[in-house]
Amino acid sequence: MFAISLGDGAVLEPLEPWQADEFLAHMDRGRDFIGQHIGLPDATADLASARAWLQSYADKAAADAGWLYGIRLDGALVGGVLFRVFDAVAGTCEAGCWLEPSATGRGLVTRAARLIIDWAVEERGIHRVEWQVSSANGPSIAVAERLGMTREGVLRANHLYRGVRQDTEIWSVLAPEWRAARTAGAASGAPRAE
Repeated sequence: MFAISLGDGAVLEPLEPWQADEFLAHMDRGRDFIGQHIGLPDATADLASARAWLQSYADKAAADAGWLYGIRLDGALVGGVLFRVFDAVAGTCEAGCWLEPSATGRGLVTRAARLIIDWAVEERGIHRVEWQVSSANGPSIAVAERLGMTREGVLRANHLYRGVRQDTEIWSVLAPEWRAARTAGAASGAPRAE
């Protein structure tokens, strides 16, 4: 198995069905925090549903339709990034993330998302990467901004979540924009914002 360093004792690596026990323990630690804006904690409420959710991503990966990676900090699973949708033929994908509260404020999601977007654009030829986020989810919106994404619009009251209608913001970055930002950052010698 591979693990890519994110710096500061953190790594990014595949998250697979055989890790369901560890994934469930991680989800239990962050269930209330993570569940403020996304349904992942509700979809992984016990060992069977956690294993099924991880298996759904293993199946997506086998079909080249989605990918799932865990973020570890000092060996402990603390979050993840994913391609919820991945369509190499159309050249589009949707990235997403989650993180338990103990790992927030370190730039881990931004660094991990940057790695998977680099892979999608440079290795897989993806032209458009989307980031869909609840308008109430300020930390995730901040990640989209740090990734250099453009806010394209808001789908008003489009998503019923735990009995409440929420707005969804659509952010994206196109491959030429992604490459230009990387080139500009490298040319300036400035570190990229976390």
